[in-house]
Amino acid sequence: MVRSRALFSVGASALLLGAGCSTSGSGDLAVASDAAGARSQSRIDKLVNKAEVAIAEHRGSAAVKYAEQLVALSPSDPAHRALLAHAYLQAGRFPSAAQAAGDALALDPREPRAALDLALAQTALGDWTAARATLATYAEVLRPADRGLALALAGDPIGGAVLIGEEARGAAGSATARQNLALALALGGRWAEARAVAAVDLTGDELERRMREWMVFVQPTTSSQQVATLLGTEAVADPGQPLALALVRPAAAAPVAVAQAPAPAPVAVPVPADVADAAPLAAVRFAPRQEIVQPIAARVAVSQDVPRRIEAAVPARGRYYVQLGAHDDAAVARDAWETARRRYRALAGLTPSGVEARVGEGRFYRLSVGGFARPEAVALCERLRAQGGRCFVREQAGDQVADWAKPGRQLAAR
Repeated sequence: MVRSRALFSVGASALLLGAGCSTSGSGDLAVASDAAGARSQSRIDKLVNKAEVAIAEHRGSAAVKYAEQLVALSPSDPAHRALLAHAYLQAGRFPSAAQAAGDALALDPREPRAALDLALAQTALGDWTAARATLATYAEVLRPADRGLALALAGDPIGGAVLIGEEARGAAGSATARQNLALALALGGRWAEARAVAAVDLTGDELERRMREWMVFVQPTTSSQQVATLLGTEAVADPGQPLALALVRPAAAAPVAVAQAPAPAPVAVPVPADVADAAPLAAVRFAPRQEIVQPIAARVAVSQDVPRRIEAAVPARGRYYVQLGAHDDAAVARDAWETARRRYRALAGLTPSGVEARVGEGRFYRLSVGGFARPEAVALCERLRAQGGRCFVREQAGDQVADWAKPGRQLAAR
């Protein structure tokens, strides 16, 4: 099973362990108070260590036990709640992971481990839009490579590859970052580029084995299974976080929604023809034992083919649109449109539309096709879902024909 530390570089945050209490009064009371504080601190230290070791050894249930005891002792410490969220994630308890991560961020919005784990939990629960919003909101506290792989898992593999590429290129790039970049490219269907990047650190049989593992991994599966596989665990039924650990939030702070959304239909990623012969995915392993440092050709992760001309759409007949996704910006949406247009016959002859929208503190570009009467929009969305796509029908919300689809216009390649 793959270890989470090989995937994401955010490890244990600097834990705010709290200071022992002291009181005024007699010397005996002060000594007793100091002794009690020292015992409490010692217990906290031991629970932190036990939880971290259990997470590293993929003993999710044990990690949860220790982390829940830790939060019960120190309920207002954001790092301890972030550790609890990570333990729930390792145990495959994704709703509880989302709740605990949201609690940690309510206490400290700059807690990177909690921000990353919240996005992963939301992805596992099938709410890719919320996961991308989380990654955008906490972009400043996350390393680009961590944010990039999480973004790739949340339905934007090319946008994720761009972010990972910032860390993966050049002599300073790590083997883990390069392999994560290759995986993001594979998730986006860019197999030739994925192989080229993976080959920097792998050769011969290792490279072929890695590619075949990824060919199996990118086949349609549930979001929870995919996230669990990458974390080296299994999704389980979640009884929920104990009520005694619930964070008392300020009235203005809204709790993070953790109800599991209906999982989106997974999108099939085209793979080479020999995928049918690939063995079941036992693990997705990343950095090899011996790292080979070698520069990657500049911007290999983001090279773009010139988009083919998009056919003009049938004149608009209504105010309903089929939303295909929400992306970081129009350039990412353009990539997603080109992939979708090649993959789904139902989009043939349609012109993409888009509109910028704000969700919380993040900005997104909503990719859609539309101008339909409602029955037509519903029928189109059902056709896309039948082919493995993800979509939903909504009313017009400022959607305009995408700039890159207008005659003579094309966005610069990312």
